[in-house]
Amino acid sequence: MGIDDPAPEALPVRNSRFRPSGRHRSQHQLSVPPEAPALVLAVPGAESPESNEVAAGVAAAARASCPGVTVRYGYLAGAGQRLGPVLAGFHSEDGVPCAVVVPLVICPDAEVEAALETAVAAGSFPVIVAKPLGPHPVLAGALHTRLSEAGLARVDQIGQMSIATAAEGVLVAALGGAEALSVAGTVAVLLAARLILPVAAASLGDRASISEATGQLREAGVRRVALAPCVIGPEYSPAALATVAAEAGLESGRMLGAHPAIGQLTAMRYGAALQDPQLVGRAGLTDRPGRAGRPGPADQPGRADQPALANLARLADALRRTDPPDQAGPPGPADLPGLTGRHA
Repeated sequence: MGIDDPAPEALPVRNSRFRPSGRHRSQHQLSVPPEAPALVLAVPGAESPESNEVAAGVAAAARASCPGVTVRYGYLAGAGQRLGPVLAGFHSEDGVPCAVVVPLVICPDAEVEAALETAVAAGSFPVIVAKPLGPHPVLAGALHTRLSEAGLARVDQIGQMSIATAAEGVLVAALGGAEALSVAGTVAVLLAARLILPVAAASLGDRASISEATGQLREAGVRRVALAPCVIGPEYSPAALATVAAEAGLESGRMLGAHPAIGQLTAMRYGAALQDPQLVGRAGLTDRPGRAGRPGPADQPGRADQPALANLARLADALRRTDPPDQAGPPGPADLPGLTGRHA
């Protein structure tokens, strides 16, 4: 570098956070004021014992990450515990949204979005709809855990499991189209850094994408390829996953399910949604309180419920002062217990 060349920009530095002292301190908890809205998981598909197990586990982990917040879940289809009636059980006070709805999916999904919009529009409750859970660094750690459970990856970087039993390459597959492939690609890069192995990305619902990505790994000299499904569970069946793996000749880890990272990431999305002015602006705090997400004529500037927006602004400001996990940079192993190879 010559003397006239500009100095390179400094790498981002993670700011220190206040961490409470004591044996039982938690490094990923979100502190919220008492008037904070509920966190409601929108679970794809219809209620089933398997989906209930996953949803209940994720809800419990989310509840631990934001103590004091009411956490519930409801389904987007079927005749069981539907999302609409769950939301109808909450009441808005002073115009603040009664709930933040977090879709229990990694990637954007048109069918899930349509069902969610229908459920919200059918009620008279103001809510905020958060973004899907991916991509995020914690997903790479969760996939690492699932692969290690199946004997397809070392438990940690020191290597408590024989390298000979681990896969030589990994295929990260997310459910959906181009957006899912983009999410899978981001998570694949993060997972490759953890495993020090070749990692490719594919769309789980596209057999051609699976075949092409697997072929790329084979051409790179990888003989044993492990499939890392970047899906939670209610949105995809174990039978479908087994079929994809068998057709591609891959060994597979299990789906993420109720891994603690999913609940913690749900809490992060909850906190981020309450601070996102664009989401707040579509929270239904207008002349049409049931419309949450599609601004219309009644949503024109000047016609919003100004006291309600002021109350929500105060809530968001209180959340910002608590420094939620999503504001402090990508968490590492010290921030999310269980993401260094310990089983969920």
